[in-house]
Amino acid sequence: MGIQSDPPTAEMPEEGGSQVVKAQLKLREMILAGELSGGARIAELSIVEKLGVSRTPIRAALMRLEQEGLLEALPNGGYAVRTFSERDVAEAIELRGTIEGMAVRLAAERGVAPVVLAEAHECLHQIDDLLREVALNDEAFSRYVVLNEKFHDLLGELSGSQFMARELERVGSLPFASPSGFVVVQANSPQARDMLVVAQDQHCQVLDAIENREGARAEAIMREHSRLAQRNLREAVRNPRHGQMPGVRLIRKPSRNE
Repeated sequence: MGIQSDPPTAEMPEEGGSQVVKAQLKLREMILAGELSGGARIAELSIVEKLGVSRTPIRAALMRLEQEGLLEALPNGGYAVRTFSERDVAEAIELRGTIEGMAVRLAAERGVAPVVLAEAHECLHQIDDLLREVALNDEAFSRYVVLNEKFHDLLGELSGSQFMARELERVGSLPFASPSGFVVVQANSPQARDMLVVAQDQHCQVLDAIENREGARAEAIMREHSRLAQRNLREAVRNPRHGQMPGVRLIRKPSRNE
């Protein structure tokens, strides 16, 4: 009964906003875990019952997930889970590398706030400490992912441009395009630490280029940095043992034309 008609005053605006965020996070988790399969139409009533919230926040959450690119609106109403070609994902990663390249070029050309630069250096020092170990356990690898995300967020701040920081946040929310979107692919490989050492060297080089006001060099490094994510993408798609990685099942196997 309550599903059919929710009293308009049942939720305060803040509570309604909180419900939307919770529904959005849970739905995203379900999609990436394969609980809602690629191409499947979203059954709104079953989601309402599963999550235990009213239709209003569910509909708002579905709209946000469409804006993120995980869902597509159907011509006759409602939403379906999107699937992606390998090319789609590769282009999203390349877009992030392009925008990050612009951000670090601006940082180098305009100069950066010392406090943000110090925070970026401290972040890299913490990654260095992790990588001193011969091999990374699960805890260390998870810590790397957190620090890696933080460093890439700081690149937006270093640009000194709120617009650029917003664009980096937006592109990072695209499916599989976050800085650590495919880092987990490396977790159990023999080359895991070596690949992270290469990525960390690029982190250090781009910060050096920013400090030395070398805009073109900084931009080129970030473009090259995104190629590591491209490599991890190919590994995730082609290696069956990564089939359980969140979201990989939404990526269609490449066809002859892709």
